[in-house]
Amino acid sequence: MASNVVIVQTTSDDEDQAKALARGAVESKLAAGVHIDAPITAFYWWKGKVEAAQEWRISYMTTTDRLPALEAWVHEKHPYDVPQWITLPVTGGSEAYLSWVVEETA
Repeated sequence: MASNVVIVQTTSDDEDQAKALARGAVESKLAAGVHIDAPITAFYWWKGKVEAAQEWRISYMTTTDRLPALEAWVHEKHPYDVPQWITLPVTGGSEAYLSWVVEETA
């Protein structure tokens, strides 16, 4: 079961946009749940210089089956030219929780 569940992360520089990206994914059954972390400070290279921004990290709990649809949906809705898109494998966890993720995204 754990190998079918993944956590996918992106970021947004706008809290309301982060909430919209979270709610929309859950309402569309693309993710069973989403966490939005408190503002973080990001430093990154963009167009030849180092930038700094306040961002909200968005973590989606989903399955490998729903991953392509979630990725397409996020990239369609996300305002960034190159949004962060990181997939983290889940290698273990509560069987009840992992089953819930699978059920809610089916």
